[in-house]
Amino acid sequence: MSEKKKCGRFRLCLKWGFRIFLLIVLILAGILGYFFREGIYKRYFLFPKQAKAWAQFKAERVEPGIATGWHEYRGMLHSHSELSHDSAAAFPEIVAALKKIDVDFICMTDHYEKGLADYSLGWNGMHGGILFIRGYELDHGLMPWGIPEGTVFAAFDEPRALAKRIRELGAVLFYSHTEKDRMWDLPELEGMEIYNIHTDYLEEPKGIIQKMLPQLLLTVKPYPQQSLRIIFDPPAGQLARWDDLNRTRHITGIAANDTHQNVGVRAIYTPNDTVILKGTGEKHKIIKEFKLNFLTRALLKLCCGPLTPDQEFWRFELDAYHVSGHHVNTHVLAKDLTEESILDALRAGRAFVAFTAIADATGFITYIEGDQGKVVMGESIAYQPGMQLVAAAPNQCRFLLLNHGKEIARAEGARCTFDIPGPGKYRIEAHLNILGEWTPWIYANPIEVTETAPEPPALPAPAEEETEATAADAVATDDAA
Repeated sequence: MSEKKKCGRFRLCLKWGFRIFLLIVLILAGILGYFFREGIYKRYFLFPKQAKAWAQFKAERVEPGIATGWHEYRGMLHSHSELSHDSAAAFPEIVAALKKIDVDFICMTDHYEKGLADYSLGWNGMHGGILFIRGYELDHGLMPWGIPEGTVFAAFDEPRALAKRIRELGAVLFYSHTEKDRMWDLPELEGMEIYNIHTDYLEEPKGIIQKMLPQLLLTVKPYPQQSLRIIFDPPAGQLARWDDLNRTRHITGIAANDTHQNVGVRAIYTPNDTVILKGTGEKHKIIKEFKLNFLTRALLKLCCGPLTPDQEFWRFELDAYHVSGHHVNTHVLAKDLTEESILDALRAGRAFVAFTAIADATGFITYIEGDQGKVVMGESIAYQPGMQLVAAAPNQCRFLLLNHGKEIARAEGARCTFDIPGPGKYRIEAHLNILGEWTPWIYANPIEVTETAPEPPALPAPAEEETEATAADAVATDDAA
């Protein structure tokens, strides 16, 4: 065979080899593109548009500046720490996270430790400018705050007897995970979760996180808040239950962050020249351990920087404390930033739930003004003909007025006024228009409009005053004699 023919065949093989390689690359790219299609769409198209819309809300916000006589504080309720078996979040780490998102207070709800809820453990009071209120998530959904330090509850405590004890201790009692069956007739109950991040996740189809993993790999780091909101659905069931209960009693509605910081994986370099993988909520359990060699060690240093023994060098998580803590908040109107005042506001219902990641709701207010003065959510006022409810927010939105859960009016703007047709409980929802879709932003606690004004305090009976005066005269007469 001549050299010319050999060269021709070599070129032909090279040509077809390149074509086959290119075809394989295109097939693999097509497979990866299909596999990551939703993540690519959200990472490079949807989430940037959402982020721009959220930034626009921030740029346009103007607080209503309506005086109520109260101070407004923003908090996280239902949160876990390293005291819980399924969280590794240390208290100093929690403070650092909350400072990032300007949270004023946090109501903890740790799990039992060996069947006991010990109210001498964990932080309470002011730490780093943030008010910590100690608490536990007890069995049967009981979630009390304001329990005296040193109190210990047991997992086997009978729930109704426990609720009575909680009331005797002067604490407030709320229900957690209200998607579950609860003792709704419990007389000591004062509030409930109307939204819970964990519940929102549980209501998704089974295995949704695993199915969403390809898109989360592309979106969590650049767009953590939008990634967490993938699971969001309006809490229709919880709202319906809340409205139904409020027909016959007072139940405050709150948001539950249910923060554990345990949905993710972290890598730690060990003194034994190995890398261990742990869940972000695991304190001790190891998922996998890898022995390093010259090549893998060099690659890790190139990608992650210097490796320090017993130090975490990589983390992937969906529910970082500052992310879930910024997703939704409960705002309260209170006298001051103390445990007593915050719990008093929660008990009264001077509170509203807001999805902060979309837009800061600070300054939102709903009130009714009458002969008795101005009352806000959680308070009551006697009905008068021509009475109106005012709703004001820091952004243009759509206000919905609901009476016992039924929508009776709606209006758009930053401040709207609604006629009150008669006695009942009236609450406001505010929705924001995001890319042409109305999205729930605020759920406010109701204002009660009663049939008649509360009776004034009873004055002393005239007969008693006369009796006292007569007795005094008799004493004076005796002295004169």
